[in-house]
Amino acid sequence: MQSEFAVELRDVVKQFVTPEGNLLNAVDHVTMQIKNGEFFSMLGSSGCGKTTSLRMIAGFEWPTEGEVYIEGKPMGHTPPFQRKVNTVFQNYALFQHMTVYQNVAFGLEMEGADKNEIEKRVKRALEMVQLTGMERRKPRQLSGGQQQRVAVARALVKLPDVLLLDEPLGALDLKLRKEMQLELKALQQELGITFIYVTHDQEEALTMSDRIAVMSKGKVMQMGTPVEIYERPANRFVADFIGESNFLEGKIKSVSADEASVFVPALNAELSGVPMSKDFVNGEEVVISIRPEKIRIVDADAEKDGVFRAKVINSIYIGSDTHVFLDCNGVRLKVMEQNHISRLDPHSFYHKDQAVGVYLIPENTLVLKKEA
Repeated sequence: MQSEFAVELRDVVKQFVTPEGNLLNAVDHVTMQIKNGEFFSMLGSSGCGKTTSLRMIAGFEWPTEGEVYIEGKPMGHTPPFQRKVNTVFQNYALFQHMTVYQNVAFGLEMEGADKNEIEKRVKRALEMVQLTGMERRKPRQLSGGQQQRVAVARALVKLPDVLLLDEPLGALDLKLRKEMQLELKALQQELGITFIYVTHDQEEALTMSDRIAVMSKGKVMQMGTPVEIYERPANRFVADFIGESNFLEGKIKSVSADEASVFVPALNAELSGVPMSKDFVNGEEVVISIRPEKIRIVDADAEKDGVFRAKVINSIYIGSDTHVFLDCNGVRLKVMEQNHISRLDPHSFYHKDQAVGVYLIPENTLVLKKEA
């Protein structure tokens, strides 16, 4: 019976010895369950433990504590070549003296596969990544995006249960990177196999993933769908790392299951928001998080709960959006407004020292635990 999960990490710890002789938990008691056929991303900044986690799944590293399971089977010290996974690296690791065909066929030849079987599977792999007709080219005769496709084809030709991708788009320019994100996602959906993707690029993770694990200092900060991660961050770190947020400090005045009232000294007012924890208590110090695109700029004299007077510090036009920086009673807020109307009149945009109202909508205002 096939396991529900393609890969599991159960309370995994990976320790390294630092040059100073200290022990460092690069991965610190991480538990993950990655479903069959899922596009799962590990997202975090450099040193957060995401690549070390991927290397333990691949078998390049072994856990200090805990266990890695693939298709329900404990891997222990099983070497990489005996695991039904394959890895695509950031630098592609292609053999420069070999043709595209030879690069893709290499793994099968090392296994002693039949020549006709190799030809059939290489042809199919190159079709999947849209490189038919380029079999005789060398890597240096290909673009960056084409080399990346060769690396994917070489990994897929061995029919892995799980494809591991370690920042494979990192070397590409922005436009090509965005194109390849969509191509990889479409390929994963077509094949139906599990992709585990490591990246530090939040937009990339949001674009491609079914679920995301946000990591920091070896720990998983939050795991969920892109919508859950962005709209309902579990803590300040996630709210700050994924997208942008305005943060205000305050104190709980009252709290229920679906709304909290928070006194914010900087505004000398109470704000209502969505509590992101069930165990808030009255008097607890908290942090309010509000995304820039979820704040509304209204008339300066608007009379409504949640509206505060502010002054424009700066307004930056960036094409699709205008970024407006406001001073609200000494509190600096960033607001992003989409440019729905095509216009050239400079007076139709916000200008420095303009008086405006700021509407902080309760359902867009998240109340988070204050981190030590």
